[in-house]
Amino acid sequence: MEHLVRICNEKDRLTLEWLRRHVGDAAIALAVQRCTGSGKPYLSAVCRRLGVQTPDFTVSRRQTLSPIAEDSLATMRSILAVRTTAARRVATSTW
Repeated sequence: MEHLVRICNEKDRLTLEWLRRHVGDAAIALAVQRCTGSGKPYLSAVCRRLGVQTPDFTVSRRQTLSPIAEDSLATMRSILAVRTTAARRVATSTW
């Protein structure tokens, strides 16, 4: 069914699974056909066409940072540390 609708994230995948269990593939396909516009419709539009309100799926966030994010944060911290040290030198030399 993912070939019929836009799936942007894990919450969308959970929503599509829920829809398939509760209304069936045939009803989803019919609702997709009734959606206006070009391209794949968003799941929210399909749900409106079906007249259903999906449960609020909460997707847990990743608890670990990626190595790239860690490197970026380390770079930002070092830049801020240099600027803070330079600002302190300027502040103490003017007194």
